[in-house]
Amino acid sequence: MMEAVYTDTWKNGLLEKKIRQAKTMLSSCTLCPRKCGVNRMEGEYGVCRTGEKAWVSDYGPHFGEEAPLTGSRGSGTVFFTHCNLLCLFCQNFDISHQGAGRALGAGELAGMMLHLQKQGCHNINLVSPSHVVPQILEALLIAAESGLHLPIVYNTGGYDRVSTLRLLEGIVDIYMPDFKFTDPEIARLACDARDYPATARQAVKEMHRQVGDLYINEEGLAKRGVLLRHLILPRVMAGTREIMRFIAQEISADTYVNLMTQYRPCGRAGEIPGFGEYPDRNDFAAAFQAAAEEGIHRIHGPRRVFVLT
Repeated sequence: MMEAVYTDTWKNGLLEKKIRQAKTMLSSCTLCPRKCGVNRMEGEYGVCRTGEKAWVSDYGPHFGEEAPLTGSRGSGTVFFTHCNLLCLFCQNFDISHQGAGRALGAGELAGMMLHLQKQGCHNINLVSPSHVVPQILEALLIAAESGLHLPIVYNTGGYDRVSTLRLLEGIVDIYMPDFKFTDPEIARLACDARDYPATARQAVKEMHRQVGDLYINEEGLAKRGVLLRHLILPRVMAGTREIMRFIAQEISADTYVNLMTQYRPCGRAGEIPGFGEYPDRNDFAAAFQAAAEEGIHRIHGPRRVFVLT
């Protein structure tokens, strides 16, 4: 059985060192690309509106993720409240923008992880973790000492600092970043993050350096590697072809890519030109064609896309 990568990190004492390094970043917070500089240890809030403690909105087995994650018993998902990216079109707007959830300590978060393992989940899937890396590491130490052995999934919007990701080397088994768009102006309008495209490129490179292409075992379960998500937007606004070209040429043509077709206008999407629309079958067909033409061949998603004329 392949052990979760953090097992050795914990046993050799490096996990405790990583916790200390991560917590020092909270006193003048530079965890994410926002680099707000607030003292979260003293209750000051930056963009993510999260202080010393992590907030969680919900947790439990999730059967709506990709098949290599859900398997037969579900992905053990922990939904963190708030977010460092804050897309105006977020489908979990009540969690990311409106703060649905509650603060909890490291022991309680560790207990959630252990409970998910006891329920038979195949992994621990941390959703929107970028702003709570120190809190995750602290909880992971407690959980590992109590027998946690499931692989860790880092389920992120892709707006991550490389320096923070390096703290997660030897911790995260599966990186699951979303690469949203390539146009800095769209990123500015949607997230107030003009640097998102450049940041996501560097983040995905670092993730792949750490864990490589997605390894799926004989039971069909993901154990290690990068699983990249890309949400198809209306009117080619996501820059799908450019993202697929970057992945194939600068990461790996063997990258496992989920082209997601579930976009719908949520939250404040209507404030962004074009985001108030739904993508149509032409958008879907163009995205899958672009991925294939750029050399991506491990594509998760509805392969047969019919265009009605």
